[in-house]
Amino acid sequence: MKSKIEAAGLSDKIYVESAGTSDEELGNPVYPGTRRVLAEHGIDCSGKYARQTTRDDYAKFDYLIGMERVNARNMKRIYGGDPDGKIRLLLDYTDKPGDIDDPWYHRDFDATYRQVDAGCDALLAALRKELDDN
Repeated sequence: MKSKIEAAGLSDKIYVESAGTSDEELGNPVYPGTRRVLAEHGIDCSGKYARQTTRDDYAKFDYLIGMERVNARNMKRIYGGDPDGKIRLLLDYTDKPGDIDDPWYHRDFDATYRQVDAGCDALLAALRKELDDN
């Protein structure tokens, strides 16, 4: 998403962070399969390490995007609910809403990349429309 925002010239208007809902990967670098696919697409993820979302993130961000329904459920638990309707799934912005296929289970990092890429394109389009409308 960050590379798409930069390419669109919107880095001064849109700020993005990544965080997980579990503490299983805290402090770990990007998973090797993901690193490989990102590198193939010219996306550098060096220096990126897993962090867990916190209750404070709810106030900090306008959008809280999960990859799967379980992420959304976990975010609601961590944030104490979703009174402002900020939590959505990435693929909700596409014409094929639902969960991103987790490559941890199916090992097809390319398929997951295609889903995430399509979701990021659709989310960016929605954000651009919102910026244009305001």
